[in-house]
Amino acid sequence: MRLEREHWGSRLGVILAVAGSAVGLGNFLRFPVQAAKNGGGAFIIPYLIALLLVGIPLCWVEWTAGRYGGGFGHSTGPGVFQSLWKKNRFIKYFGITAIFGPLLIYMYYIYIESWCLSYSWYSLTGQLASISDNQGFVNFLTSYQGLDTPSFLAFSSAGLIFFVLTFATNLGVAYYGIRGGIERLCHIAMPLLFFFGLVLAVRVITLFAPDPAHPDWNSINGLGFLWNPDFSALKSAKVWLAAAGQIFFTLSVGMGAIMAYSSYVKKNEDIALSALTSASTNEFAEVIVGGSIIIPAAFIFFGPDQIVGLAESGAFNLGFVTMPQIFNKIPVGAIFGFMWFFMLFLAGITSSISLAQPVIAFLEDEFNVSRQKAVKIFAAVSFVLCLPAVVFIHRGVLDDLDFWGANFFIVVGATLEIVLLAWVFGIDRAWDEMHQGARLKVPRIFKFIIKYVTPTFLLAILGYWFFTDWWSLITMKDVPSENIPYILGIRLLLLGLLLLFVFLVWKAWHKREPGQSPGKEAER
Repeated sequence: MRLEREHWGSRLGVILAVAGSAVGLGNFLRFPVQAAKNGGGAFIIPYLIALLLVGIPLCWVEWTAGRYGGGFGHSTGPGVFQSLWKKNRFIKYFGITAIFGPLLIYMYYIYIESWCLSYSWYSLTGQLASISDNQGFVNFLTSYQGLDTPSFLAFSSAGLIFFVLTFATNLGVAYYGIRGGIERLCHIAMPLLFFFGLVLAVRVITLFAPDPAHPDWNSINGLGFLWNPDFSALKSAKVWLAAAGQIFFTLSVGMGAIMAYSSYVKKNEDIALSALTSASTNEFAEVIVGGSIIIPAAFIFFGPDQIVGLAESGAFNLGFVTMPQIFNKIPVGAIFGFMWFFMLFLAGITSSISLAQPVIAFLEDEFNVSRQKAVKIFAAVSFVLCLPAVVFIHRGVLDDLDFWGANFFIVVGATLEIVLLAWVFGIDRAWDEMHQGARLKVPRIFKFIIKYVTPTFLLAILGYWFFTDWWSLITMKDVPSENIPYILGIRLLLLGLLLLFVFLVWKAWHKREPGQSPGKEAER
């Protein structure tokens, strides 16, 4: 007997959930750093081009493919791909990228998310306020991560406690399902996230220069540092690739999360407008809110000479070392510090539950198990899979997982999705499916973009990577010799995990009665 399929409680609910999947740590940490390092305001030019030619088209593709597959009882890549190309019995295996990719990101994202929860607590309790200088905050972070004393494993008791709390919170939300868990969380988390973000942005913009000798260290010049264009940067291919990479990262396209969420949308709901609305919500969070906090605040307190070095030091250093110093220098800074880190935590958890959903949905759809049982299985397996990023962070394991999950597999997954929908399923059928129940008419130019421009763009990115970096990456050329066994170990683990998914997909389809099509019980 096939279990009854869930649906979203409201259109606003699914928009908030998909926006929550997209609005993550990268909006407030990664984007400002990328913009500051890649031409400032000039970065927005390739960024917007990538948004129009890759980001938004892929959003429409994933919403369309997801809803179509959901009509056949599938929420994840294997089933959705098989629904789009019914005559090809191998295509379902390519859909594994939409389960495997998000799980890779989940394996380390949860740990980083737990830092945000812990730092929000440390802000409220005054532990961050007691630290007086930059080195003190560096030492605090390294101690929290367990990096202050050399050992085989790197962890601290506090780090493990907050990791377990974060992990349990994620699985608790997932346990109660699409409507009772994910949608309910996003109805609360997303408005609160935007409220905290806007309060912080206003506070930064209204800050006065703390040093009377440098009245030009102000929020206007801080915004100018971020947004004044350096058009010479546009000559660099790396700037264009960075912009495209940020679009992938920020919109969560190619991961399978949007596909999974949209599979629970009813047949006649307007996915064209919903996709555009959720993408626009994410862009507002990233460009307007995210661009108004971290870089302008750092400029005000550290000036133009140090801001370049701070931006190049990376998103984590800015977020967890520089920002706490700033909050310590302003009135009621503990409250603003709490708002900053809890905003990051909310952005993180709305994203991480979307990363868990594809695996959970795969167990539900293809093995016909209950939501609660699927979550329990996922919890037991994923907890073990998350541990290498926690205890081997000093061996580069987290960075390696980040590359494969957030860079390689999402581009491969996005390429497969758009080629399958636009070329195999057919752009005309896809266009009709996209507009089923739609009140928004997508401009016809995007029909051409989806079929020709976006796939070409994606294939060019993959080709560039294979031409320039693949051999050095595979051979671990730039990995310190002492870290090679750990990186090799995690890659063997990922290979084993990939083969396990191949077996599970084969098992799921093999167990069906001869002649029974996947998802036959679902109404279309």
